[in-house]
Amino acid sequence: MTARDPNIEQDVRAIVQRIVDGLMDGDPTTVADDAPEPPRRVDPQGSEVSTIAIGADHGGYAMKERLGFRLREAGYTVVDCGTDSTEPVDYPDLAVAVATKVADGSSDVGIVVDGAGIGSSMAANKVPGVRAALCYDVSTAHNAREHNHANVLTLGAGLIGESLAWQITEAFLATPYGEGRHARRVDKIDALDRVRVPVS
Repeated sequence: MTARDPNIEQDVRAIVQRIVDGLMDGDPTTVADDAPEPPRRVDPQGSEVSTIAIGADHGGYAMKERLGFRLREAGYTVVDCGTDSTEPVDYPDLAVAVATKVADGSSDVGIVVDGAGIGSSMAANKVPGVRAALCYDVSTAHNAREHNHANVLTLGAGLIGESLAWQITEAFLATPYGEGRHARRVDKIDALDRVRVPVS
């Protein structure tokens, strides 16, 4: 994608106009009163999921912007890790930026968008404490969360449309970790962060 999505600019203009209208009316609470309550989703450790780190390379920029806008509308706090345009950048840098926010606890989960979602998943999974999953439909999003306790979602903007990307994102955020028989396997995934596999 080589041009900015005109829909993003329209959305931004509409938000700015709402803020300006509220200020001009002399009522500073106008905008805040319309804001939805932040979603309250609880993971098995009892922590509230409300902050989402999001990032993309140039190929995923437009989709990242749309997802970020919809997540904010839904009441989530969104930490935007870039990129900020369609100028070429390297997807590993953005994937690691998002993954680091999740690993250090400053974001509850992360979303990374590139052309196919594969490279970002590989890069994010190099960060200890991150379980990144490439999801391409609602079923894989459910599975990644319930079975694998995924905490980073990667998406391929060149493979899926914005409507499906939003459905996947909603499913990812709404699905709780199943624990039970899955816990032992997830523990083994996490243990790999502390193990050096000998190379022959």
